[in-house]
Amino acid sequence: MTVPLPTATTRWRCTLCGNLTRFDVTRSSKVVEYVHLDLAGEPTVEERQVVSETIESVRCRWCNAVDQVELVDRPGTGS
Repeated sequence: MTVPLPTATTRWRCTLCGNLTRFDVTRSSKVVEYVHLDLAGEPTVEERQVVSETIESVRCRWCNAVDQVELVDRPGTGS
């Protein structure tokens, strides 16, 4: 089950325990990075562009429920 990312007007909520703040998110990303190596060979990522990103699962940190997360309206958004 894919869970959409929260927006400016929505947030995640666990349907089992009501948690609104703590989640473990497993995601897959395809990125392009500009890596700069200093003279000692230490890499530093100076630019990062996300080409695609998919959330694979969201697990509640409070009750450990997997795939029980839904999007709900944020308070004060009037939605």
